[in-house]
Amino acid sequence: MSVAPDKFRVGLVQMCSGRTVAPNIDAACALIRQAAGEGAQYIQTPEMTNILEIDRTRLPDALRPEAEDPAILGFTELARELGVWLHIGSLALQGEAGKPVNRSLLFSPEGEIVARYDKIHMFDVDLANGESYRESASYEPGKSAVLAQIPWGGLGMTICYDLRFPHLHRTLAHGGAHFLAVPAAFTRPTGAAHWHTLLRARAIECQCYVFAAAQGGKHEDSRETFGHSLIISPWGEILGEGGVDPGVIVADIDLPRLEQIRQQVPSLRNDRPFDLVTSPPPRQGGATT
Repeated sequence: MSVAPDKFRVGLVQMCSGRTVAPNIDAACALIRQAAGEGAQYIQTPEMTNILEIDRTRLPDALRPEAEDPAILGFTELARELGVWLHIGSLALQGEAGKPVNRSLLFSPEGEIVARYDKIHMFDVDLANGESYRESASYEPGKSAVLAQIPWGGLGMTICYDLRFPHLHRTLAHGGAHFLAVPAAFTRPTGAAHWHTLLRARAIECQCYVFAAAQGGKHEDSRETFGHSLIISPWGEILGEGGVDPGVIVADIDLPRLEQIRQQVPSLRNDRPFDLVTSPPPRQGGATT
């Protein structure tokens, strides 16, 4: 059995996806090739690589089931050609139950899909700037967390809004994750406020490397995303960061560093079960002394 090397190179693809699938896929493939040319062995694209469309009435005509989606065939061939682990952060696809799904796909260097993850947490919010999102109206939420295996360790697969649910990531870490994937299309207001803080927190509390390829810029559907793709160490250090424009960032991942951090602060091993005890409410009108 071959032993995984102590280091490998990660490449994150940052995009500004529009409302038409074909140009988005062409842009993704060009940037994936660039990342591979820079030595990346694991390459991740952002959430909604194939289409970013806020108008749910336009989605059905643009989407295909996984088995019929031409982009998947293209990514299969590209992973095989480049000999890389290709993680398509997510594609909007027609789901098996008829409703679209927001699905992350991991391709091996042989071009096989080795893991799938459907986004669990739906972004249903009204922002202070007047923007409103109802992801659950367009997509069927996933029901299962997914831990994939790549040559260097376990890869916990999440998508965008999942970032705000730390129990998901902690579960993945306890399940054997060494790396957490968080491909995203964070809005500009929430990204500016929370993106760096939340990603660093997930890395520190789960003692995992975090890989977060992002959408960035002003999109055709009027949405504006934050960008700033990030590669973060288990100590919370930023190893690589993008800006707002499309492009590629790479960083080398040091596996002995991860083990050193987990030994230095063994918080995963120190987890303990506990009960929640709630005190009774204060008596109405009761006096205090």
